[in-house]
Amino acid sequence: MSQKRDYYEVLGVSKGAAAAEIKKAYRKLALKYHPDKNPDNKEAEEKFKEAAEAYEVLSDDQKRQRYDQFGHAGVGGAAGGGFGGGGMNMDDIFSQFGDIFGGAFGGFGGGSRGGGPRRSKGTNLRVKIKLTLAEIAEGVKKKIKVNKLVNAEGVTFNDCSTCNGTGAQTRVANTPFGAMQTQTTCSSCNGTGKVIGKKPSGADNNGLERKEEVIEIDIPAGVEEGMQLSVRGKGNAGPFNGIPGDLLIVIEEVPHESLRRDGDNLHYEAYINFADAALGASVEVPTVSSKVKIKVDPGTQSGKMLRLRGKGLPSVQGYSNGDLFVHINVWTPKNVSKEEKEMLEKLRESENFIPNPDGKEKGFFQRVKDMFQA
Repeated sequence: MSQKRDYYEVLGVSKGAAAAEIKKAYRKLALKYHPDKNPDNKEAEEKFKEAAEAYEVLSDDQKRQRYDQFGHAGVGGAAGGGFGGGGMNMDDIFSQFGDIFGGAFGGFGGGSRGGGPRRSKGTNLRVKIKLTLAEIAEGVKKKIKVNKLVNAEGVTFNDCSTCNGTGAQTRVANTPFGAMQTQTTCSSCNGTGKVIGKKPSGADNNGLERKEEVIEIDIPAGVEEGMQLSVRGKGNAGPFNGIPGDLLIVIEEVPHESLRRDGDNLHYEAYINFADAALGASVEVPTVSSKVKIKVDPGTQSGKMLRLRGKGLPSVQGYSNGDLFVHINVWTPKNVSKEEKEMLEKLRESENFIPNPDGKEKGFFQRVKDMFQA
């Protein structure tokens, strides 16, 4: 699958572009690649859809903020994933962005959209998915059950007899200036142009019924707690065979038993005994997927921090991996035997056991500062 282009690049605007500039850029591209101007031109159709997808995200403040922070994955456009606007069709575009075209063209395949029937969009569904750090590190496929509104089996729709399927009613009034024609939304079908022909048992007045569906979704690597991903068209069906809503996936992280997450980085508290700190040792450290051994140098002080590059989590944008920071803690025994106490008493006054920092030892705040500057 080809890599999605940057949405700002698609519209030809800068990341700091104002809403008016984004709308103007999208309208220019939409008119250039509109199907009515480019009949049977698949390349133009794809560019038309690409521009619409970019505008859908950048014209929405919340979506734009998530995109700026997480890239395509943050708004459901991760390459190779199951999210995003890849499934956007012409009905979606004309339904959501018809005002952009200002009546300059008809709909896809001909016919005016200005007075055409309105396709109602179904409501979105929201579900929470719990993920372990191992699943977040690799990305994962999940099958979930959702209870959603679908078109009832056997339901049929007929053109509204009041508006003849146009979704609008036309009225002519005589005025001192002559006959004036006005057009309003059809009161019988609410602008959909459709009414139920055959209504199966259990269907509501929109021809919908609830049904359980199993949906498989691809979750990209690197997602974070609270991030929301979108599966287009997998929400509730639209009334009268309208446009389906989306399935919104909210990420919940299952805490790891020993690793703590900080963005793409991981932290681990390693405890060693006094002898290992003084003489040096090899210490086993867990990572997300396995265990590794690290070398603790002789004379290591409590609070020393070791950095394992690339052993953290992948960026949700797929650019790099975070690091694993190992914090060394020297364990002080709380209970000692008589023999151990005698040995420690002999060492208490030994010259090498008297604290004597040489100025090279770093305090906690300096270590934190070094970590963020590295």
